[in-house]
Amino acid sequence: MGLGGWHYEMLQHTSASLTINENASPDVPLDLNDALNRLAPEGSHYRHDDEGPDDMPAHVKSSLMGASLMLPVSKGRLGLGTWQGVYLNEHRNHGGS
Repeated sequence: MGLGGWHYEMLQHTSASLTINENASPDVPLDLNDALNRLAPEGSHYRHDDEGPDDMPAHVKSSLMGASLMLPVSKGRLGLGTWQGVYLNEHRNHGGS
């Protein structure tokens, strides 16, 4: 009947990511961003820095998190768990060129 299947999302952006995570606590995205900032901190130690100190760390974070999701659909609705939500993460502090 077309009410079930899969929904595919893909970003055509190299400094953002998509992820599924807990959606009940507002602290989850903050803690996730803090952890990513420890893994890929800003700074002058990157070779690719033409667009500023936040550019290459954003590419690293995007690669770690992923830029696509395959989501189940059931009865015309996303088949996410009770506490799950879809997050779109922009990893740049400032827009690129």
